[in-house]
Amino acid sequence: MSNSKEISFEEAMEQLETIVEKLEEGDVPLEKAINYYQEGMKLSKLCSDKLSNVQEKMAQIMNEQGELEPFEVQEDK
Repeated sequence: MSNSKEISFEEAMEQLETIVEKLEEGDVPLEKAINYYQEGMKLSKLCSDKLSNVQEKMAQIMNEQGELEPFEVQEDK
């Protein structure tokens, strides 16, 4: 399902939803169901990691009072 290239959060979620739909149908042979489950777990971890990364970035941007931290914009010379 997923390629070795980095996929976006949205692409991973779409693939995960497709896997869940197939598994919920119930007509999947056991071996194929196990493969779907493994792929789903990989996609779930990828999504979780991406969300954690975004949370870390947001924490760097905002201070404890919920205000944006000032940052310098570097101008091209």
